[in-house]
Amino acid sequence: MIRAAVLGTPIAHSLSPLLHSRAYEILGVEGDYSRIDLAEVEFPNFFNESLKDSWTGFSLTMPLKEVAFLPEFGISLDPRALKIHSVNTLIRAGNSYHGLSTDVLAFDRLLESTTFTRVAVIGAGGTARAALGALDGLVDRVDVLRRSESRDESLLGCVSATDLKMFNMECSLREYDLVISTTPAGVTDLLADSLTEANGTLIEALYKPWPTALSAKWQDLGGNVKHGLDLLVEQALDQIQLMTGKSFDYAQMRATLLSDALEFVKE
Repeated sequence: MIRAAVLGTPIAHSLSPLLHSRAYEILGVEGDYSRIDLAEVEFPNFFNESLKDSWTGFSLTMPLKEVAFLPEFGISLDPRALKIHSVNTLIRAGNSYHGLSTDVLAFDRLLESTTFTRVAVIGAGGTARAALGALDGLVDRVDVLRRSESRDESLLGCVSATDLKMFNMECSLREYDLVISTTPAGVTDLLADSLTEANGTLIEALYKPWPTALSAKWQDLGGNVKHGLDLLVEQALDQIQLMTGKSFDYAQMRATLLSDALEFVKE
């Protein structure tokens, strides 16, 4: 039986239990996927206790996407997760776990259907770094809009074949044909206020509240918007496959989970 959970804080809003439980039903596997409110200071004790039990794996959300890098946990790390210094998935491996980023895999697929030459990534956290990891080598330059310089070094480490330029959050979005927004609710509202043109695609990581001020303005100006649920479902597909060990048609599962999630957030 699969036993898994999403960890982080705040966590009550997470739709991951809905997605994973629905997928287990579709795949005909027995499993329990819950949400556990867990702060960084609580993670070490929880981690050690989890090794004594039959956990299959965990999804990690804020503020836990960097805890897997602490050496005392002995977590083996996927090379791409190492590069972006962000882990959102732990899969049980003997007496420890293997850590990887299904966020970067999700961006890989989301970007396959998008044409772009001028790119901006808004934010500097784990999701922003996953986006940069997926963009590396796909475009010559990416501009990062962030609130402070404190994470510039970690952002630069996410790319080897793409040039990064750092700008303050107030930078105009007018010239970009791909914008990836990864910040908490409200942070990009001022950017929406100053937006006069929307060329190309906005990928919004948020799904609640929806629409964000930026996504609403971008769409009003004729731009294409990818809902935060698109990213949420896309990264969940890989977690579901890893946790269940089952192969399935991603397109069919994606369509079902997106439909269910959209109906849920409308309620």
